[in-house]
Amino acid sequence: RCGVRNCFFPLAVEATCLARLEDIVQRGRIFNRGEHIVDQSTPCRACFAVKSGSIKTSIITESGEEQVTGFFMPGELVGLDSIGSENYACTAKALERTSICEFPIDKLEELTGTLPALQHHMYHLMSLEIQNSHQLAMLLSKNTAEERIAALLLSLSSRFQRRRMSATNFSLPMARNDIANFLGLAVETVSRVFTRFQNQGLIKARGREVELLDIEGLQMVSREFSRPCNN
Repeated sequence: RCGVRNCFFPLAVEATCLARLEDIVQRGRIFNRGEHIVDQSTPCRACFAVKSGSIKTSIITESGEEQVTGFFMPGELVGLDSIGSENYACTAKALERTSICEFPIDKLEELTGTLPALQHHMYHLMSLEIQNSHQLAMLLSKNTAEERIAALLLSLSSRFQRRRMSATNFSLPMARNDIANFLGLAVETVSRVFTRFQNQGLIKARGREVELLDIEGLQMVSREFSRPCNN
């Protein structure tokens, strides 16, 4: 019910792991749009599975500016980058009305110590988190605005598809200014690229509603960055 099958699947002893996870999960927390789920530098006590809605993570730089670091959708885990640390590395904020399930870190660590398959998969998830950070760094340092936005759209497409949702018709959970911040672009640049993609027949966009008309064309634009850049 909290999306743990998406977060922790596949597991060699899936039924056992899921049953034990159900024992420690804390359900039912709901946040309205704009509400903070956790704040950067506060004590880290849990990681979270997104049950419904969407979440944005960000950090506050030394100059006091917000830098968006990721977007999370149903079935995805928030807070993996803080496990093993005293405090949360990022602030997590609801992008819309969002329901989460909470996994207390101490209980999760105790559980992974008794279930080797779960421990292995947690290491796998953390490894993916590091790989995605590397991909994002490469994306922001080398690619054009067109390549960055194409890569983000393809990432969202693959993530929706993994959750048995449409890979070509979806609603963007984030606003254009969050996309611009995340990709290191100006908001006006993001709007121009969306318009250009639409004129080229690659996408059809109306507000936050997006239809991907030419996946192969977007992959050609994004080059090697067609793999997910987050999660």
